[in-house]
Amino acid sequence: MTRRRTARLRRTLLAGITAIAVTAVTAGIVAAAQEPAKAATGPELSLVAATTSVTLTTWKEEPGVYLDLGTYLIAEGTPLELKVTRKSYKDPVTVTQTVYEGGKTKAKKLPTGTVKDFSGLPGFSEITLTDKAGKKVLTRSESFCPNNASGRVRPDAPSTSKYPESCSTNPFTLGSVWGVEKGWAANTYAGSYTEPVQLSAGTYTAKVGVAKKYRDLFGIADEAATVKVTVVERSDEDEESTTEAVPRSAKAGEHAGHGAGHQAPTAHAGHGPGHAPAPAEAAAPVTSGAGPSYNVGHGPLKAAPPALPWALKKKQTSALSPQAGDIGGQTDGSRQAPALKPLSKRPAGRPSVPDVPKPDLRSLPAYGITIGDGGKDIPGKDYLAFSANVWNAGPAQLVVDGFRSPGKANMDAFQYFYDAKGKQVGYTPTGTMEWDPRPGHVHWHFTDFASYRLLKADKKEAVRSGKEAFCLANTDAIDYTVKNANWHPYNTDLATACGEENSISVREVLDVGSGDTYTQDLPGQSFDITGVPNGTYYIQVLANPEKRLKETNLDNNSALRKIVLGGKPGKRTVTVPAHDLVNAN
Repeated sequence: MTRRRTARLRRTLLAGITAIAVTAVTAGIVAAAQEPAKAATGPELSLVAATTSVTLTTWKEEPGVYLDLGTYLIAEGTPLELKVTRKSYKDPVTVTQTVYEGGKTKAKKLPTGTVKDFSGLPGFSEITLTDKAGKKVLTRSESFCPNNASGRVRPDAPSTSKYPESCSTNPFTLGSVWGVEKGWAANTYAGSYTEPVQLSAGTYTAKVGVAKKYRDLFGIADEAATVKVTVVERSDEDEESTTEAVPRSAKAGEHAGHGAGHQAPTAHAGHGPGHAPAPAEAAAPVTSGAGPSYNVGHGPLKAAPPALPWALKKKQTSALSPQAGDIGGQTDGSRQAPALKPLSKRPAGRPSVPDVPKPDLRSLPAYGITIGDGGKDIPGKDYLAFSANVWNAGPAQLVVDGFRSPGKANMDAFQYFYDAKGKQVGYTPTGTMEWDPRPGHVHWHFTDFASYRLLKADKKEAVRSGKEAFCLANTDAIDYTVKNANWHPYNTDLATACGEENSISVREVLDVGSGDTYTQDLPGQSFDITGVPNGTYYIQVLANPEKRLKETNLDNNSALRKIVLGGKPGKRTVTVPAHDLVNAN
């Protein structure tokens, strides 16, 4: 069977790749207490190469090399912490750095234009490749997400990083937190956010440095890391002859578990020294939304780089610096999601809606808007497909349990409420859950969570999408700066949240700060515009349309995205104007 390299390199990962904490056993580590800082200080940052040589692969059928060179940014003394926000879609994205002063933290605003979106620091690393003759064959720069897969570089570093595990690519993100924990290193490789380069088989020398504006901004030394690069050419025929007897999920470099059954993603395998990261499978192709797809999750997040395979630094120091306290309820990475296991039996007693914090569901404007047809299955049709996200601005989680009566097809759904200490103090019936057997779903859907409507220019309804039932998963970090935001939600994909066909109960949680993106390729998520006249319309994403869920605010559940339909039957077109400063379809 032919291996699909491009597909693997583009795998949709809904869960951020869990950071692997690897203890560095390095001779000469000296623990030395540091005097409390009298002035605001930032982290001591340095760029290192984890190895002096790497071997990368180019494929004969589809030439191209991904430059995973094994370089890392190390934070010593204090963490590198950045908060990236925008007040609204009419305002630019700004970034502040958390610095430390006398045991307390303060915010230092970085220059306007430092970042343009929430995907990382643009143009952070600068890469130069020369061949054996010393001739320069490549110069490029790459963005850097501080939340990239990382690991410890000394044994006294925190055992886990409090920071999120990826950077957001959702065009309507409102707030992110990026960080490299102290004593940790973050991979500077941008993964599948980058494009491959064309290199012939042979040996090269790579020099990787940090752009001057970031060296000046963060006080990073002007010291490039040097790595020997060996490029080898392989072919599908080679792979078939050596892996014919090996199951696909077990082949080196494959992610196991992302089959049609929606199993949870496993750790990366086969990350020995100098190997490229496990390639990723493609996100489902853009379709009309009318036919089936095999998108195992909702969100369009791309693969992150692999976790740090080992820790390496010749000279180590230990700086025991003051840190911000991880106080419960604060947006500092201290919160952890509760277990997703539903209660053993359906609630008993009188339902009640206590006066405790509740979730606040909000919709993002639609994006990923495209025109398609019904193909061979539904000829003569025009469809308008789109991606949509409903998120939870908090300050409490949305927790919904479904319970199945033996022999019945549907589950009864209940919303649960918790006090400030996490104790359940009430519940209320809130509809049903139904099993969706269609390819691309194959899980339990909570009904009436959201509604999609195509509105005419006068805001009156023209078409309504047939999709109104959803499995809740925290696919996108929409605003991790809101109160009680959880930077490490558990149910980030369909495997952890949506149950099996024979499940007797299911718990679905939408955590604070996160949203659930349903991409335009999922079946049923589209408008049939075959008989809809050309003109101006609005795609409405409406959360909690029947108001069954109890929220802190019901007045912010709707989001509109303006579009203009044109063309002729069978060749319809759609124009999507910018939404304030967000010029993303």
